[in-house]
Order: sequence, then C-alpha cells, then structure tokens
Amino acid sequence: MIDVNFQLKGSAVTVVVLAIVRYEPKSLLAELKEKIVQAPQFFTNSPVLINLDRLENPENLKKPADLLAICRELDLQPLGFSGVPEVLLAAVNKTGLAVLPTPSERALKLPKQEAAPQVETVIERVVETVVETVIEERLVQRQSKVITRPVRSGQQIYAEGADLIVLAQVSEGAEVLADGHIHIYGTLRGRALAGVKGDESARIFCQQMEAELISIAGNFVLQDSLPKELFKKPVQASLSGEKVILEALVSN
Repeated sequence: MIDVNFQLKGSAVTVVVLAIVRYEPKSLLAELKEKIVQAPQFFTNSPVLINLDRLENPENLKKPADLLAICRELDLQPLGFSGVPEVLLAAVNKTGLAVLPTPSERALKLPKQEAAPQVETVIERVVETVVETVIEERLVQRQSKVITRPVRSGQQIYAEGADLIVLAQVSEGAEVLADGHIHIYGTLRGRALAGVKGDESARIFCQQMEAELISIAGNFVLQDSLPKELFKKPVQASLSGEKVILEALVSN
C-alpha cells in the first residue's frame, strides 16, 4: 500500500505553440479558424503554449485575457505563456496562467565569485609541468524503440531519447513521437512528431505518406499541405531552417 498522497511522474504531452507575430484580434481569429478546420482532430482541445517572443505590436495586447478567449472559443486550451515582453508581464500574470522561461532564460546564472585577496608570496623554485590531454573520439549510438504491431487510433507511442521504428501502419487518430528519427515501414495516416525535444537534425521516413500531420522540432505540416505527387508514396521529411522539407524516397 502506498502511504503518500501523490506521485510525480514525467509524461510526453503534445503541446501546440502559438507564436504571435502581430496581434490583430479579428484577423487572428479568422486565420486560426482556417487552420483548425484543416485538422480538427489535432487541434480540438489541444493544450496551447502562447509564445510572445516575436510579437511586433505588444501595445495591441493590453488585455491578454482577450487572446485567451479567442483560443477557448476555438476549443484550444491555453496552459501558459512564454517569451513575454517586460511591458506585458504584469498583464499576463493577472491571467493566472504560467509564464514559462525560454531556453535562454532557463540557463543558470551563477553568482560571481569575489576575487581572492592578493597574498604576497616569495617563490623560491618554479617547476614547469606539462599536462598532455588526449581526447578519444567515440561514436555513441542512439537507442531505438521498435514497435511491431499497428499503432491504432487513439494510441500514442513515444520513444524518449531514442529513434522510433514502427514495422506496421500508424492509423488515423494515432500519434507517434520520438526525440530522434521516426521510421515507419507501413502507411502513416496519423501524426508523426520527430525531434520533439528540439533536435533539428531528426527526420521522418515512411513507406506510404497519408499523414494528418508531421512535425520536426516543433515545425509541422498538415495533410492539406502535402505535395500531391508525394501522397501515398514513400517519403522522407527533414527540416531546413523552420520549414519541413518533403522528398520522395528513391530506392536503388
């Protein structure tokens, strides 16, 4: 019998990052509606992190609660903000949602050490010591998680710190995630998210591309944006800058 009142556990949760570049309420509402219609199963009731790091007109966002209302009207579930400009910090805090630090803000700020007092020393003898450092380069192989059965609708498979290999199909409504690459030796009809912790070198490979959504390091493409010539074909996806690049897999 467990004699504690709670347990803390790690979990993989897909979070949509809504990065606001310009805040114009009416146009934002219309554009979000258009995007959600393209993949309602992915966006409906999805947790959303609102990023204001690139906001060009913070003066328009006097009431962050109005932005939250827009999200909730579209069945998005805001869980917090990130990249909040100083001028908006007080207003954002009033919403009661979390203000999450960006990676640069998360870096530890070590306290400066005071300089040690100078001590007058008489050196009688100096011994020169040469230290030779040998760096041995080793190839570290990333682990792989292998799934042999079909991933059915509603299932989520996550390969933490590893590549994910699926030897069957990924059904519509299913979700596969990996910190590394994703290999699917079947049809991809659900969602595939590679490099979920920010690895921009991650790739997605599948034998038949019919995905609802594919994502690499947080940059995603919806099904309606897939090139028609690649639909239902063997495809690999990689990242170039912030753009997901789709290419045909050519066998020798």
